[in-house]
Amino acid sequence: MDTPQLLALAAALGWASGLRLYAAVFLVGAAGYLGWVDLPQGLHVLQHPGMLAASGFMCCVEFFADKIPLVDSLWDVVHTVIRIPAGAALAAATLGADGATMTWIAALLGGSLAATSHVAKLTTRAAVNTSPEPLSNIGVSLLEDGWVVFMLWLAASHPLAFAVALALTLAMAVLLMVVLFKFLRAVGHRLAQFFSGSHAPQNT
Repeated sequence: MDTPQLLALAAALGWASGLRLYAAVFLVGAAGYLGWVDLPQGLHVLQHPGMLAASGFMCCVEFFADKIPLVDSLWDVVHTVIRIPAGAALAAATLGADGATMTWIAALLGGSLAATSHVAKLTTRAAVNTSPEPLSNIGVSLLEDGWVVFMLWLAASHPLAFAVALALTLAMAVLLMVVLFKFLRAVGHRLAQFFSGSHAPQNT
């Protein structure tokens, strides 16, 4: 892989880790195992049959857990301590052959991208879970699934196009976080008022 492809792959793995860590690990590992992509040395572990079995199993678990209201948010909260370090580690492994300095730069890049996508996902799912019907959760989850697959493919095939798509995706993520945070804060305020009023003594 040339330098633009390595940079795109490092960024893609960092960003995708915040949304679908296990899918990103499995898809990249499978692509390397099948010979579709010549993975850098630091990522060869992803194409090991044992790693493919483990990441494939967790990918299936996450696929279904992410479609269930409230379970998806609980899954995201638990994975806050997993996705961000994993994104940093995967990005660092992608570019680590170029020296310690590049390893640290890649780790910072991957961790930041994973944190951004993870927080945007966490906020979006919390907002979606305010709706009582499950179809919105399933729809948003499937959209995330497809977008992760598309971005990983774009990073490997068209690095420059991926860079543009990633910039637009990050801008949208920041916008969603701002808008949805205000929405969730308003919902929380109304709930607090409701429960406060329900326990207030009535005048006789």
